[in-house]
Amino acid sequence: MAAPLSRRDLEFLLYEWLDVEELTTRERFREHSRETFDAVLDLSEDLATKLFEPVNKLGDQNEPYVGDDGKVVLPDEVESGINEYVKAGLMAGSFDESLGGMQLPTVVNRASSAWFQAANAAMSSYAFLTAGNANLLAEYGSDEQIDTWVRPMVEGRFFGTMCLSEPQAGSSLADITTKAEPQADGTYRITGTKMWISAGDHELSENIVHLVLAKAPGGGPGVKGISLFVVPKYLADGTRNDVALVGLNHKMGNRATTNTLLNFGDGTHSPTTESGAVGYLVGEEHRGLSYMFKMMNEARIGVGFLATSLGYAGYQASLEYAKVRTQGRPVDQKDPTSKPVPIIEHADVKRMLLAQKSYVEGALALGLYCSKLVDIQQTSAGDDNARAGLLLDVLTPIAKSWPSQWCLEANSLAIQVHGGYGYTKEFDVEQYYRDNRLNPIHEGAHGIHGLDLLGRKVVMSGGAGLTLLTDTIGDTVERSSADPATAELGVQLRTAVDHLVATTATAWSTGDPAVALANATAYLEAAGHIVIAWMWLEQLLAVGDRTGDFYDGKRAAAQYFFRYELPKTRTQLDLVAALDRTTLDTDPAWF
Repeated sequence: MAAPLSRRDLEFLLYEWLDVEELTTRERFREHSRETFDAVLDLSEDLATKLFEPVNKLGDQNEPYVGDDGKVVLPDEVESGINEYVKAGLMAGSFDESLGGMQLPTVVNRASSAWFQAANAAMSSYAFLTAGNANLLAEYGSDEQIDTWVRPMVEGRFFGTMCLSEPQAGSSLADITTKAEPQADGTYRITGTKMWISAGDHELSENIVHLVLAKAPGGGPGVKGISLFVVPKYLADGTRNDVALVGLNHKMGNRATTNTLLNFGDGTHSPTTESGAVGYLVGEEHRGLSYMFKMMNEARIGVGFLATSLGYAGYQASLEYAKVRTQGRPVDQKDPTSKPVPIIEHADVKRMLLAQKSYVEGALALGLYCSKLVDIQQTSAGDDNARAGLLLDVLTPIAKSWPSQWCLEANSLAIQVHGGYGYTKEFDVEQYYRDNRLNPIHEGAHGIHGLDLLGRKVVMSGGAGLTLLTDTIGDTVERSSADPATAELGVQLRTAVDHLVATTATAWSTGDPAVALANATAYLEAAGHIVIAWMWLEQLLAVGDRTGDFYDGKRAAAQYFFRYELPKTRTQLDLVAALDRTTLDTDPAWF
């Protein structure tokens, strides 16, 4: 069985391109070295391939259910694998040493996590959500909340969730109805229903710490009235809080991650005479959504990594299959008695493998680049800090949505490479596709991120974010001009960037947001392709004149992306610039 990720590719991206060893010169990471980074990657690869990957099909085929005692039941192997992950200390990855963490750079921690996401997407999500929850509370929570809830999560004794969506509201958080009533003792009573809560109930940890968005009195309508609360499954004294599992959602993929409908304060487990689940306010009232965006933005990049990792696993599997599966003969071979050749010899199979390679390796580069921006922002001040933060803001909707779309396409191509076998449960690639199909939806669908990118990120502060992005890409293009092997690609990328800038201005030229944003998804897709082309040009510059199959493979994938993929942006940007009203003017009655 092929490894779900390429260790060689990770090492190239981390050390030969991003130079993550440079981070060890910064005070925060001074105790680390290439040796400690490699040790974490070794451990991650070992645990992921030995304890997570073998359980992937088991968890898929035995989805969670609620037992007669009302408790969620998962296969024992899922629990034991997660326990070993916790024992290894990997939950503590990037947390401060003062919290019991390893204080790893985010970029190295993300590379570690990618092994588990590729090996078993569903099992990895429990840790992914817990880390995001704990990061938010570590920044915005009180000292008491950090001691009570964050430290046990870093230790892996408690797990965490984020509770945003509601059955009637979906992604429209302005329409949530969950309420929070203040109490004399400083706590709140939370009442309402939350839907699509991943890891919302299970028996994998001592406690589950829910971060819940709710509306407290006096906040006014819309998102400005939203506050954020810690609502644990068990209170600090061990009393069961009034958080009730209503049911489990039965999913197409990612089945070993429980996905729940939860009631808060319906009286099922009431710990007090007052109705409502006990909640603890995080920060100030009515600022909950701004706090939650820290976890949401972290989760968006994490979703991009999850999509990338699943796409990568499918690519690795289809590559291995293409090398050993014999079928057909070259088109110029006329002798029917000659032996069939491995299908990797056929041009169209190479096309599908190159497409996958260009998608997954380009997406992995983007995710790691964004992760290093987090490290730079965390360890810098002044202009460097502001620049890293602004560039990360602009790239986040792309880092979430582009891998979710195109690494899913990589999974589709992996099935195609397998032929009919790929459509059967005997091979892994059909599960990778099902598991990955969630990622274009959760943490904001493409349409939402298109609106975010074109409606906010590229126009905020007078277009400062777009200017920074184009200037940064321009620096790469400038460096590419010194070598004829990359200069031509740099010219193509510069042309595409100029087209993006001009289209942005045209989209907003009417001053009508409805018209400007009608084709925001096409804008998002085009911007994403341009950014991935930038990632490939960056990789080519890191390759330089090095020789060998690995580097030649990088050159081939980059060439594929620039010739087959980047030209697609012209049509998409022309559509946006045309201010096309097809979707706006279509009457719902016509469907």
